[in-house]
Amino acid sequence: MLKVYTWILAHLRNERGQDLIEYAMLSGLIAAALVAVLALGVLTGAVTGMANGVSDCVDFNSATTCAAGF
Repeated sequence: MLKVYTWILAHLRNERGQDLIEYAMLSGLIAAALVAVLALGVLTGAVTGMANGVSDCVDFNSATTCAAGF
């Protein structure tokens, strides 16, 4: 039982794969940030167009017509 305990402690203190995990986490964070920035840049026009279309459909004065035909 003591051998198992010392073996577990020895492996818990081992830091051989720590650098690899840190680099993987850092590259994942950079990739997520790039996807977010690109998505915001590409989708800004689409979101603005959708918001304008919704505002045309929810016009309480009935001065504009809804582009979707509702």
